[in-house]
Amino acid sequence: MTINLFDDSSWDSLRPLTFTRPVADLRIGILTIAEKWAKHLNADFGFNTQGYLSKKYPSKAAKLFINGSICPDEALLDAVNSLNIGEALLNDNILIAFAADKFDLAFAKTLKPIQYQANFLRIIYPNDIFTHNAAELKKDFALLTKGKTSAPLSSTNTFLGDNIFVEEGAEAECSIFNSKQGPIYLGKDSQVWEGSIIRGSFALCEGSSVKMGAKIYPGTTIGPYSRVGGEINNAVIWGYSSKGHEGYLGNSVLGQWCNIGADSNNSNLKNNYAEVKLWDYTQQSFRETGLQFCGLIMADHSKCAINTMFNTGTVAGVSANIFGAGFPRNFIPDFAWGGAHGFEVYSLNKMFETAEKVYSRRGLPFDDNEKAILTKVFDLTKKERHF
Repeated sequence: MTINLFDDSSWDSLRPLTFTRPVADLRIGILTIAEKWAKHLNADFGFNTQGYLSKKYPSKAAKLFINGSICPDEALLDAVNSLNIGEALLNDNILIAFAADKFDLAFAKTLKPIQYQANFLRIIYPNDIFTHNAAELKKDFALLTKGKTSAPLSSTNTFLGDNIFVEEGAEAECSIFNSKQGPIYLGKDSQVWEGSIIRGSFALCEGSSVKMGAKIYPGTTIGPYSRVGGEINNAVIWGYSSKGHEGYLGNSVLGQWCNIGADSNNSNLKNNYAEVKLWDYTQQSFRETGLQFCGLIMADHSKCAINTMFNTGTVAGVSANIFGAGFPRNFIPDFAWGGAHGFEVYSLNKMFETAEKVYSRRGLPFDDNEKAILTKVFDLTKKERHF
């Protein structure tokens, strides 16, 4: 079986996180949305996404097309599996999925409508990712560990509760794992270094490390090949990113290839306890989130220097490079270079030079696909840079 995950209007409202990927490539819980559907359906998957992303994220020959912003659950899986060719599953005006011989959203509107009335999770805004991460983590934990036996961990560790699963090659020494309130998942070849204290729900994905003395609170996911330390609470780090030193990260999302400098912190609560607003690319203004706790949204390739201080509800675009004393503004445009003292444009040539070094350290090529995507994002975001 093969499925394609398609973008809808949520691709726009999830920017800057989606500038460099389809919606279904967002990681929430342990897996990406595409991986969740594929695992449940025992299917191969492709993407119907923005033209400039399609070379890296190609579509595949399929007859089942699923909205990439929607996370699967048992009832929804049954409804999607029951679709026949020529039928579309809808919730009011939201197209959940359709079965057809071709991908065409206009054509999908002419198919036989099947109304789906049950509740489901749809990711619309960047803050939805950390808000719903704990619930999705528990669902993914059950999915990934069903019928499997955990590998052992060293007896030097302390375990409170037994809701922990360890993949082959994972290691931990002299650390505390509390899974009484939520599961703890240690991915293949991951490492938890000495003196770490971890309270579930928590996922450490393949090849990632938690450094010595880290303090990690519930609702946190560390994506593949990342390294973290310090204090982290209800944050999602997608992969190939580093927050390797002391400092606080809370109610936040970091994309891929990000780096947080030593002793950097974000605020996740305003001094007056007021509702937090986040920059919205669609509205071109700050959007009310309805949240009292909301920290940092940082897109792919962005970095901050040591001792950086992020205000409550800060959005940093793709490939922003942030440094200097004081609080930078709450919206840091894509390809911005600077901080509280002001910004200038981070040129593509300089950015490419850095990215090539970063990829090389991981033994990966910074190829023409990556360069083409970032060049397109640079062009798409010119209007945001009023320096």
